[in-house]
Order: sequence, then structure tokens, then C-alpha cells
Amino acid sequence: MALTLDSKAPDFTLQNTEGEKITRSDYEGNSNVVLLFFPVAFSGTCTKELCTTRDNMKLYNSLNATVIGISVDSFFCLRELKKSENLNFTLLSDFNKEVSSKYEVLYDDFYGMKGVSKRASFVIDKQGTLRFQEVLDNASELPNFKAIQKTLTKLN
Repeated sequence: MALTLDSKAPDFTLQNTEGEKITRSDYEGNSNVVLLFFPVAFSGTCTKELCTTRDNMKLYNSLNATVIGISVDSFFCLRELKKSENLNFTLLSDFNKEVSSKYEVLYDDFYGMKGVSKRASFVIDKQGTLRFQEVLDNASELPNFKAIQKTLTKLN
């Protein structure tokens, strides 16, 4: 069943880079959430996306948004990525691909690898409602950051 705008966003619990469990619905009532699914840690476009996000955290904070990056990499790998790129937002490991499946963002085949997350972005409002989604089939494209920011501005 395809995700539709203005519907309840799927909830989930995943491990962050410290191995702690983070649940999406815990942000309801407190902040909007930007989910950024990315294919593979340490790859060129993924690093560019995450560093662009890092460099714009002041804007996301001013728009009352919590940014969460998600990939199928282990939380150990994501810990190293976060440290090496000085990322100032949460990264979550979807190692078992459950959340990527819920959000319908898995490649069937990505350079011979099965079950890698597509580059995708979602904005979820404070009530847990899906307000923006973009799923890119071409992993070399970056998310439409302007559209994400425009959606967040409308929510405030």
C-alpha cells in the first residue's frame, strides 16, 4: 500500500549511533520530523547530502524540525560516518530493512546489492501526519531541500 500525503506516517523504532533505540512517534507533539533515507554510508552523493544537511541545521532548528538520517548500514558504520563528517543530527540504522520497507524506499538491486534504501525524504508534522515525500530512483540526485524547507515553513 503506497504512502499518501496527509495520512499517518508509519511509526518505527531503530538504533542510533550509540545503540540507543529511537522511536519516531516520540517526537509527536514536540517537533516536525525530516526523515532522510540514504543508500550507503561514505559514498559521494550520500556524504554530500548529509554534509549539506549538517551545514543547514540552524535553518532546520529555526523551523522546529528534527532531522533524522536513515540507512541500512549498521549503527557501528553510521557512528564512524557521524564522527568523520561531524554530523549534528541523528543517524539511525535500518539494518534489517523494516523501516525502509514500511516507507517503500528499497531498491531491488543497487549495484548488485539487494535491499539498499533509495534516497528519499519525508516531512512529518507534529501530529505524525505525512506532509511531504520524495523518493528518488536515481541515487546520484540530491533531495529537493528547498521543497523540504518550504513544507516546514508552512507547518510553522
